[in-house]
Amino acid sequence: MIQSIAHVTVYVLNQDEALEFYRDKLGFEVGSDFTVDGGFRWLTVFAKAQPDLELVLAEPKEGPMFTKDAAEKIRALVADGAFGAGVFETDHCQKTYEELVAKGVEFTHPPTEQFYGIEALGVDNSGNWFSLTERAK
Repeated sequence: MIQSIAHVTVYVLNQDEALEFYRDKLGFEVGSDFTVDGGFRWLTVFAKAQPDLELVLAEPKEGPMFTKDAAEKIRALVADGAFGAGVFETDHCQKTYEELVAKGVEFTHPPTEQFYGIEALGVDNSGNWFSLTERAK
């Protein structure tokens, strides 16, 4: 039986730039960062409060996982903003939003009251959207 989810993939256009964004702007920690034979780079980050769930920052390239055509299609979809990186929770959405904006993080919607809490919508440096959410109390 499956016990938990350990990794979730976020497709990015450039792993070095994505690492800088997720580590230096969003405050994630680096889990793994190594390259195996053939140039495949395994790069993960995690939220400090949740080290058992890692985001795999995967750059779609021709290789063991993708044909050249499939990699190009995924890269185009990422660049078009077709994918989401998930919901990132915070205890104080407005404060975290202001801190991230000061670090240069782009948001498409500022913090707004929703039935489930307060949410702001941001975009990473590859074009993936994410929700910054403070749960309703």
